[in-house]
Amino acid sequence: MKLSIRFKLAMLLTALIALTIFITWFINRTFLADYYLHCKVDQIADVFFRVQDVYEKNQDEIFLSEEDTLVMERLSSNSGVNIYVIMSFAGSPLSSYPHPLDFGEREEAQIQLLIQNYMNANTSQIDRTIIREEDNFIIYRLYDSHLDANYIDLMGILEDNKVVFLRSNFESIQESVALANRFLGYIGLAAVIIGIIAMLVVSSKFTKPIHEMADIAKKMSELDFDVKYPVKKMDEIGELGTSINTLSDKLKDTILELKSANNELQSDIQKKIEIDEMRKEFLSNVSHELKTPISLIQGYAEGLIENVNEDEENRNFYCEVIIDEANKMNQMVKKLLTLNELEFGKNQVNFERFDIVQLINSVLMTNDILFKQKGVIIHFNEKESIYVWADEYLIQQVLSNYISNALNHVSGPKIIEIKLIRRGNVLRIAVFNTGENIPEEDLDKIWIKFYKVDKARTREYGGNGIGLSIVKAIMNSHNKECGVNNHTSGVEFWFELDITAT
Repeated sequence: MKLSIRFKLAMLLTALIALTIFITWFINRTFLADYYLHCKVDQIADVFFRVQDVYEKNQDEIFLSEEDTLVMERLSSNSGVNIYVIMSFAGSPLSSYPHPLDFGEREEAQIQLLIQNYMNANTSQIDRTIIREEDNFIIYRLYDSHLDANYIDLMGILEDNKVVFLRSNFESIQESVALANRFLGYIGLAAVIIGIIAMLVVSSKFTKPIHEMADIAKKMSELDFDVKYPVKKMDEIGELGTSINTLSDKLKDTILELKSANNELQSDIQKKIEIDEMRKEFLSNVSHELKTPISLIQGYAEGLIENVNEDEENRNFYCEVIIDEANKMNQMVKKLLTLNELEFGKNQVNFERFDIVQLINSVLMTNDILFKQKGVIIHFNEKESIYVWADEYLIQQVLSNYISNALNHVSGPKIIEIKLIRRGNVLRIAVFNTGENIPEEDLDKIWIKFYKVDKARTREYGGNGIGLSIVKAIMNSHNKECGVNNHTSGVEFWFELDITAT
């Protein structure tokens, strides 16, 4: 199972919070009672010294004044310690504090009994341990089975032989420790829950830009370099985003250079093999194609010189034939020059990324008048942009040749349809026209220079068999495929281009 950085970060910080709270809880549970006991012992000792100070001021008095009694009451209340001072008067024990009138008989008897037990070392009902011993007092920790309770007691002697007995209930200490640990547990659980939520929220602010840069890197791996990371702050994330943007630009330039260099290398190897044969074939085909128009021009020119037709209409006809044949020769020469540049590598292929849908619409708009003149119906339904990698000018020539070829051969319903078909990282552009099929034996030959399936019809619309050769040469210069398929109702010409730069 794949765990995100956000989840790991939240769990790590939450675990640290939980561990900290657990350690605190464990220390409290293990050492807080002892620490509390230590502090309570110091407090009881301090109470004894303060009681001693009070009685030093009243050495000649049996009972304390109202003011000192109030001091003792406050001291007892604030420290949580019961204070008893017993003295011997006329051979009998007498309570100096609290005043005998404020001291019930039962309570006084119990306190005197406890003091006697301490003085007589009677431990039948008391399990006690000395935890601090000084010159004039001893502090005990004990369990009183008679009262079924734990106490901290102090037995001390003042200078005038008054006995001071201090008692603090240790049960309340242990109860306080247990309550504190329980409360800490609740607080810890709440802190962990709040911590998880807080960490998930906070960590999302750090992981969100990382996800964005991961998406950018994925698109870069698919050779889409248009997307960029929006750098808002120049912190560590901002620096990483800037580096990714710089890397994207450099990769784009490098890949374009490699694409062009690789394409040139492949073309050079192929052209060196075919160059000699192409020269011979070129001379032979040019001679054959120029023979007919030259003969026509020569014949009609001689007719004009010899005044074969004296009327002006026939002379104009002769001149029109000469001009028409000269134009055809001119167009053929231009196409031959273009084809020669492509085949011999003089026409540099400049790869770029452009919208093929926009280019098709532009070529269709250029031929719109011809479509209307012939009553042709155009089907092209693509609306959204599709970007390809190629030489835009050369691909425009391919489209123009295909559409011109379809326009010259369309018949029947007179429909021309252009389709874009995705095949992985390749886009196939297909131009279909209704009409007669191409004979199967001619399908592979139509790409050859000067080859004509129907010579009479080709002559009729001024074709010379070079257009499809130019298409083939352009696609070879791109190292991509082109072809033709017969369908039941017509013929489909196609070529392929890369959607990505690989």
